Amino acid sequence: MPDLPPAVASWRDQIERLSEHASPCRYLLPAKWKAMRENALAFLDEHGSEAHRLGWTAPQLFGVHPEHGFLRVEYAGALMVNDSPATAVEPDRIVFERFSGYRTKPGQTWGVPVWEFAARVSRSA
Repeated sequence: MPDLPPAVASWRDQIERLSEHASPCRYLLPAKWKAMRENALAFLDEHGSEAHRLGWTAPQLFGVHPEHGFLRVEYAGALMVNDSPATAVEPDRIVFERFSGYRTKPGQTWGVPVWEFAARVSRSA
C-alpha cells in the first residue's frame, strides 16, 4: 500500500473493514458489492492521494443514501454507482472505462459514506 495522506488512509481502512462477502445494503448483490469494494480499494491506492489533493470528499466518492443505501443513486458518490474500475481522477470527475462520475451536478445532495450507512444498518438490526 502506498504512503497515503491520513484522510485517504482512513477511507481505505473504513472500506477494508466492510466485509467483501456481505453487502452493506440488502438491495445490492454481494458479488456486485465485492467488485465495488475491490475497485474502491484499488482507486484509493492508485488515485487516492490525487483525489484528496483535488478536494474530493468521502461522500463525493463513497456516499450512499442515508436511509435507502444504494437504491437512491442520486445521493451516490462516484465510486458507489457501478462495479467498474476507475482509470483516472480529475478535478470534477472520476473517469471509468465507459463513463464518468461527476461531483459538479447542479443540486447534488451527497449521501453518507458507505461505512456510516453500514454502521447504522448494523445498529438497527
